[in-house]
Amino acid sequence: MARLVAAGHDIVLVLTQPDRPAGRGMRPLPSAVKRLAIAQGIEVLQPSALKAAENIERVRAAGADALVVAAYGLIVPQPLLAAGRLGAINIHASLLPRWRGAAPIQRALLAGDARTGISIMQMDAGLDTGPVLAQRAIPIEENDDAGTLHDKLAELGASMIVEALPELEAGRLRPVPQPAGGVSYARKIDKAETRLDWSRPALELERAVRAFRPSPGAFTTLEGEPVKIWRARVLDIPGSAAMLAQRGDRLLVGCGVGSLSIEELQRPGGKRLAVSEFLRGRPLAPGARFA
Repeated sequence: MARLVAAGHDIVLVLTQPDRPAGRGMRPLPSAVKRLAIAQGIEVLQPSALKAAENIERVRAAGADALVVAAYGLIVPQPLLAAGRLGAINIHASLLPRWRGAAPIQRALLAGDARTGISIMQMDAGLDTGPVLAQRAIPIEENDDAGTLHDKLAELGASMIVEALPELEAGRLRPVPQPAGGVSYARKIDKAETRLDWSRPALELERAVRAFRPSPGAFTTLEGEPVKIWRARVLDIPGSAAMLAQRGDRLLVGCGVGSLSIEELQRPGGKRLAVSEFLRGRPLAPGARFA
């Protein structure tokens, strides 16, 4: 939104989800979008569901030329898809039709994709099925995680929507239907997925650590205590699945194929620690295993 404001677009209404509890006190806090809108003197609407008739009417009454959607998290009802003369335009964080859905960044990391990108698409009634107006790819670097990739794609998406809107208004941007092949769905991340399964190959587990960083974090248990794994590196050496081995300041864990060198961990209520600090405060018992 900041880039649209800076580019001189007249934003007549901002839709964002209701304030969510956050922080130590778990007090409801406004989203960054809401804070920016208030600072700019823009009206904010925060429905828990957008389909209520009064909310649809309020959006229509704003008289916008286009409804720009970015990671909104609520279904945009059919009556609003054509509320403006330019329709509803979505900034989606994948190269459609790959990774339609709620968690495209995490799914791309989990799958080991070499690249991802931004698709500017015209929304229709389907789940990210509308025609694509513009698309641009970026590589997924070896050390990228969900946080770094989100930031890169947010910057790319902001640049692309600022470029796309005047082109769309001038009629120079033509919607291209998505191909029928190559469709995949990025379902929402379930908490059960964040538990590391040590029977899987080390490469897959390292991807999971990155996909769930900075939130919600990949985890395992050590002698019944949950432990979050924040950083790990693949080692091409054999090891017994889930078995831990301390090598000086290194902590190795065997996987289904290969091993991981654990680099950063966190106990409940504690800080994220480098493995050397973690081991000083919690020495390993002989035969210790992750579970």
